[in-house]
Amino acid sequence: MEQTLQALGVILLKAVPAAIILVVLHFYLKIVLFKPLRAALKQREVLTAGARKAAEDSLAAADRKAKEYEARFREARSEIYRQQEETRKQWLQDQAGHIAAAHARTRASVEEARAQIAAEADSARQKLQQTSESLADQIADRVLGGKAGSAA
Repeated sequence: MEQTLQALGVILLKAVPAAIILVVLHFYLKIVLFKPLRAALKQREVLTAGARKAAEDSLAAADRKAKEYEARFREARSEIYRQQEETRKQWLQDQAGHIAAAHARTRASVEEARAQIAAEADSARQKLQQTSESLADQIADRVLGGKAGSAA
């Protein structure tokens, strides 16, 4: 057993420099490799977070601008519809005015034509009356003249 303990002591004695080298290597790698690596990863995380924040801000700004654009588009569309409605109402009023004027002209023409027809009818009656009196006189002259000539 004593030999085993001596062998174990020798093994441990030989292992001390390896353990020291391992501890030194650990701190060396921690300082030389892992510290800059952590700093680079931290910087990467900061930059990624900043880029992500910038992207979110840009997306929010784009969304705001899209909403503004849609609102302006709706306003412009409603303005166009309002102008079209005003134009349509104006057109209907103009059309109603033209129709009323046409009705007035037509009524005036009809009244004028009625007056002209009534005047022509009166004139025709007077001519007929004169002509009928003249014809009656001629018929009476012939009938009476014919009887007077046949009695003589």
